[in-house]
Amino acid sequence: MRHTHGRVVQVESLADFDRRMAAGATSLSGWRVRAVDLSDRTDRLARCRVAGAAFLGCTFAPGEAERLLGRGALVLPVAPGAPLDTARAELYTAAELYGAGPYESSLDARAYAWSQEPPTPETALAKALHDHAIDQALTSWVTGRRLVGVMGGHALERGSEGYAAAAALGRALGGTCTVATGGGPGAMEAANLGARLARRPAEELTAALADLARVPAYRPSIGAWARVALEVCDRHPDPVDTLGIPTWHYGHEPPNVFATSIAKYFRNATREAVLLEVCDGGIVFLPGAAGTVQEVFQDACENYYADESSLAPMVLVGRTHWTETFPAWPLLRALARERPMAPHVHLVDTVAEAAALVAAGAPRPERDAR
Repeated sequence: MRHTHGRVVQVESLADFDRRMAAGATSLSGWRVRAVDLSDRTDRLARCRVAGAAFLGCTFAPGEAERLLGRGALVLPVAPGAPLDTARAELYTAAELYGAGPYESSLDARAYAWSQEPPTPETALAKALHDHAIDQALTSWVTGRRLVGVMGGHALERGSEGYAAAAALGRALGGTCTVATGGGPGAMEAANLGARLARRPAEELTAALADLARVPAYRPSIGAWARVALEVCDRHPDPVDTLGIPTWHYGHEPPNVFATSIAKYFRNATREAVLLEVCDGGIVFLPGAAGTVQEVFQDACENYYADESSLAPMVLVGRTHWTETFPAWPLLRALARERPMAPHVHLVDTVAEAAALVAAGAPRPERDAR
């Protein structure tokens, strides 16, 4: 298979590499070869044009990486000591991040500890490569899906009315779209849970909520908090796909296990921007504090300047919270006034109203503007 000019070719296994070579590839320009052991392919590489190719985290015979660099290829090694694959091709799963042992020895905990070590040029490059790989994997994952975001407070405890409401919202949305959250605890976990069980009987969500209430928060034990959630997953197979986008920047906040796919980033700024970007079906903002307020206005800024064709609903749930506790609504309404985004911002009291608005994707009634 010859490379088409301008097209990126992802090669993520030795078998794929060999298949392409057998098909007659003579130029690797535009290829991105990730985490492939090419130690025994030196002769094949020598017969190809490699200028414009990128080899990310690959293994070569002695001296071959230097030769490839000299011939115009980009060769980026794995950082020494990095606990994770910086050239991974897929999003994470909860089982991968948590493993079977204590949380302290999990991939998630080790990655956070590594990220806190004194920075070096090598570790900075490794983190950038990792986040780029997650970008690529996420782009592939979201293709063909309509994503609706659910934002809300990380401190919301299992067993609370707010947690149950967030789960009900996730369940209501999960039947018609793909629910995306920040991937952490609290409202994010509840929404991922509800979406995961969207095609199961309502009694199963009720039972899951009761099981989870036995360990209401991730403090004092992340391990206990995660284990009871993993047990819930085991009891409710065949989940609906749902997405979490957490960050190791907030390493004290563990990723929730109910997201079936997890796009975890090192850079929080990247993660925040990506989370809003992928939610093309709109975002529901549940009660939250500083982080949720930031997300409200980050999304509002994008909608303020966006083309009308790319606007999607913004739904704030909880009139008292958003007009008195954290009065974001008056400012949001003022920003939206006489802008194309105006018909797309909503303030409601219940998650049922929010789900209906997002499902409809229609402009709000005039009375909602008051």
